[in-house]
Amino acid sequence: MSMMSFKLQSPPSRQSGFTLLEILVAIVVLSIGLLGLAALQVVSLNNNQVAYYRSIASQQAYDMADRMRANLDGIGAGNYSDLTAVLPVDPACILAGCTSAQMATTDHFQWLTNNARLLPGGTGTVRCVSGPAGCVTIVANSNRVFDITVSWTEKDVDETQSFVTRFSP
Repeated sequence: MSMMSFKLQSPPSRQSGFTLLEILVAIVVLSIGLLGLAALQVVSLNNNQVAYYRSIASQQAYDMADRMRANLDGIGAGNYSDLTAVLPVDPACILAGCTSAQMATTDHFQWLTNNARLLPGGTGTVRCVSGPAGCVTIVANSNRVFDITVSWTEKDVDETQSFVTRFSP
């Protein structure tokens, strides 16, 4: 019987700790990626808020245009020509029926109240920009053009934003 001898080979040399170093680098890269994703989410939410305010402002401007269309006598009488101040609303008018001038005042008051409620620092103006004698002369059923402006303050940048639409009843 012959004896076989086996020669054991030594395992190939290894670099110890290299796998741990790869894991640490991967964790750092992953952490930076997650921080970037979180920053992207914050910017996205901020832009979404800005878009929301712009959407509300456009709805409010068109709300005032609809109110004006519903009171064409008030437009003809010049009651909507320069609505900038908040005037008190006559409660008896709402219950018993309003004149066109009272309706214009009520429309403006309710519109400004909604602007302030829906937008941060929300306000608005209605100005006649063209009409008979530059909107000064009141002519019934004359063509007039109005600028309806809704303004608000962006929360993060403390900057006033505005939405303006031109309207001809």
